[in-house]
Amino acid sequence: MALSLPTRQRRGVASDLPSPSSSRSKPDEKEDKRKRSEEGQEHKAIGWFLPLFALGMLRYMSATSNIIHDCDEVFNYWEPLHFLLYNSGFQTWEYSSQYALRSYLYINFHELVGLPASWLFPDDKVRVFYAVRFFLGLVSVISDATLVVALSRKYGKRLASYALAMLCLTSGCFFASTSFLPSSFAMYAMSLSSGLFLLGRPASAVAVAAAGVILGWPFSILAFLPITIYSLARRFKQTFLAGAVTSLVLLVLSVLVDYYYYKRWDVICFFNLLQYNVLGGGESHLYGIEGPIFYLRNGFNNFNFCFILGLLFPAFLPIARRKYAPDLLIVVSPLYIWLGFMSLQPHKEERFLYPIYPLVCVAASAVIESFPDLFRDKYNPHDNSWPVVIAKFIRPVVLGLILSASHARTFSLINGYGAPLETYKILEHYDDVGTGSTLCVGSEWHRFPSSFFVPEYISEVRWIDDGFRGLLPLPFNSTLGGTAAAPPHFNNKNKASDEQFLRDIEACTFLVELQLNRPYPTRGSDLSTWEPIAALPYLDREFSPSMYRSFFIPYLWQEKNVFGMYKLLKRVSK
Repeated sequence: MALSLPTRQRRGVASDLPSPSSSRSKPDEKEDKRKRSEEGQEHKAIGWFLPLFALGMLRYMSATSNIIHDCDEVFNYWEPLHFLLYNSGFQTWEYSSQYALRSYLYINFHELVGLPASWLFPDDKVRVFYAVRFFLGLVSVISDATLVVALSRKYGKRLASYALAMLCLTSGCFFASTSFLPSSFAMYAMSLSSGLFLLGRPASAVAVAAAGVILGWPFSILAFLPITIYSLARRFKQTFLAGAVTSLVLLVLSVLVDYYYYKRWDVICFFNLLQYNVLGGGESHLYGIEGPIFYLRNGFNNFNFCFILGLLFPAFLPIARRKYAPDLLIVVSPLYIWLGFMSLQPHKEERFLYPIYPLVCVAASAVIESFPDLFRDKYNPHDNSWPVVIAKFIRPVVLGLILSASHARTFSLINGYGAPLETYKILEHYDDVGTGSTLCVGSEWHRFPSSFFVPEYISEVRWIDDGFRGLLPLPFNSTLGGTAAAPPHFNNKNKASDEQFLRDIEACTFLVELQLNRPYPTRGSDLSTWEPIAALPYLDREFSPSMYRSFFIPYLWQEKNVFGMYKLLKRVSK
């Protein structure tokens, strides 16, 4: 009886009686296990130092060695920035107040670094150029490091380490990270937004996404939809307020800034750009069209096997669903949405894929990490059968192959197409010709590296007619109102203006020309008129085999490829 009494008393304790919460005991246990699992992952996760250091080193290398891949980067971003800093530079029709497709808010964001740099280096515009590039690299470092740390805390060190290696070394990320382009800014926002989402901060993730769309590239809104929709579903009120407030503040700021420059209250560049390209039937085909596999070919060039593995992520999802669904699937889904949407557009450019570049690395990392799961017994997580062991061994082999091919691609581009930047730097050593000199550029106008590389003693840069019949940029005209001007020679049909060419070639002091092995003479071939003062090799894309020009293969790269000479010529005094 003495022993049974406590037993009966124990059964009578109120806390042990059934309660409404008892039906939720199993879900609560699962939630506790999930939290303990995440705490364990965080304990084993990669810290901030490694990704910041590794990405910092590689982004520094990118800032100092990156070429300019697209003339749009120069004429729509570097040149307006140069005008704001030095009151000179080229203007495109998109910056005419008649069309106002580009917001100066994005330029002002970079002016925050460019202006102090111009004070610090008043006589060296090239250093100002690289100061802005270092800033771009720093933003890339912070956003990508956030993504790596988030992956590490959520999915472990291995997957995060693979992603870090690819973010650092794949050619696509290496070059896009320090390009002065809205699509690069959208890429930074994609990395940061994805990282914040995985860290359990949906409101911050949506706020960053809004900044990437409004301050960066409006078209990238499609790529941010999965994270935005899922974040709203998780925490609607907080997330909605964060996104709405960020959007409203940036839109108001954009209107105020653009009024200051365009002198028009009715200018909302965000909507003007969307209207021209989407609602207004913008004639993007005027600037070139490509076939449906353009982005697949381009993706392989910039990411090699990483791109293929990234595309295979959905096929691996049934095997690794427990690990990656739904959060990682939400994060990488823009890769397929954006790739499919952009492939349907007739006008294609490499930079249009920049926003999803980090997601290629994440998706490929998840696939490589899941190799052993293809052979592992799903009821035995500790299965170490020989297929599983081989799959584990293949993981670093595949990663090494990706990184080696990436280095080959990066080396080929820098050494094959780096001549324009280096050629223009030589101009600073010929200031003995005196002020008022004229630099002339013919068919190489699209490789002009920006006015940051044109010394002060050169009063103007002029285009000479080499057969191009499209509309070329012309200098900002302060007399007509500078940024508020609507020059009559601009149009949105890509039709050449009579004012864009210099007719009197005798007025040229310097000439930039690419001399290729062709059967027709070039302007600089008359040595009685022109003296070459610089000549650097430039890869002849037309006559070089695709494989050898795309990837550096020791010995064969120099042997198989054909090179022209990128020349800077000075007029011979008579």
